[in-house]
Amino acid sequence: MFDLDKWQEILGTMRRNKLRTFLTAFGVFWGIFMLVLLLGAGKGMENGIWKEFGSGAKNSLFVSAGKTSLPWQGLKPGREIKFTNDDLEAIRHHVDGVELLASRNRLSGEYTIINGTKNGSYQVYGANAEFFQINGEQLAQGRLLNPLDGIEQRKVMLLGEKVRKVLFGDSSGIGKYVQVKGVFFRVVGTFTNTGNNGRNEERAFVPFTTFQTTFNQYNQVQRIGVSSRKGTPVKELEDQVRQLLARRHQFDPADKQALELDNNEEEVARFEGLFTGIRLFVTVIGVLTLVAGVVGVSNIMLIIVQERTREIGVRKALGATPWSIISMIVQESVVITSVSGYLGLLAGVALLDAVRYALEQAGGTTSYFDHPQVNLSIALSATALLVLAGAVAGLVPATKAANVKPIEALKDV
Repeated sequence: MFDLDKWQEILGTMRRNKLRTFLTAFGVFWGIFMLVLLLGAGKGMENGIWKEFGSGAKNSLFVSAGKTSLPWQGLKPGREIKFTNDDLEAIRHHVDGVELLASRNRLSGEYTIINGTKNGSYQVYGANAEFFQINGEQLAQGRLLNPLDGIEQRKVMLLGEKVRKVLFGDSSGIGKYVQVKGVFFRVVGTFTNTGNNGRNEERAFVPFTTFQTTFNQYNQVQRIGVSSRKGTPVKELEDQVRQLLARRHQFDPADKQALELDNNEEEVARFEGLFTGIRLFVTVIGVLTLVAGVVGVSNIMLIIVQERTREIGVRKALGATPWSIISMIVQESVVITSVSGYLGLLAGVALLDAVRYALEQAGGTTSYFDHPQVNLSIALSATALLVLAGAVAGLVPATKAANVKPIEALKDV
């Protein structure tokens, strides 16, 4: 039952001891506020790193050719490795566990893409249809490149959204023609890709076979991508690909410079370890925050009980029950911790929203930090736990005070 007199008494006690109440409340407020900020910053870093990865396949491996650094069977180091279409077929038929096999070439430097009076310098690539599933380009308008484009060597092009905006403005550009090195391509679609801080959208793609024949790169493959079937570790694919290409191009399989291998699965595992460490750090800070809050509230409650010993004695002499005394002290503790904890939670969430809004207004271009947010269930649970801990902290001195005999409590202290 709601006891108005008791609540008025609690509020009156807090008003009479403003400094003590403020210091207790500020300790709880600051603890929850910092916990929310740490949780939000950790999540923002995690979101930013995953954004840099883009939406590409995490179980993927990209292979680029390098130069040999070790002698092998009478061959000198320093030989340049060059992939061919036959290497793609060899991987497809002799490497177990391959789900997708992608190929990609690029024109050296940036080339001008022209649409009438509008133009821009961008990177131009040739890629097969499977490349987009591995690399993570997401369809925005129109369609992606498909296998038939490569089989028929169609002169079609896929534009990144940033390229489309420069060349076509508000128009989709679908069905229009653009020119690269004097060759016309029909735009069939546009894509988005959050990887590389959005720079991946400053690209254009044509079918891989079209690229080879149009730009005089016949039977040349610059970059190979593979993704593993479910249950097959990418490291296993990496070892098989290295051994196969070493046999085909006659270099030492232990030569690390002959091939450039980007194992996304290993990268993901490393970042997962980093995120685990961040979560552990935040958890430790959260526990320490709760402990500090409990200790602070407990010390304040001890002081309150000591200051009100004579008052408690008078109450007991007038017939107050031990429970009424305990509940009065515990309720004061709960009021301070719950109100200050809730205000700390609101302040932390408000600051995270302000940071998120500022990032959005800036175009969201901050590297490795994006959309800071906090799991409200965790933050609310921490606040509730702190309130509960504050109640327990107040319960100990309150119980001690309630057990004091009235005649002893009425003595000067």
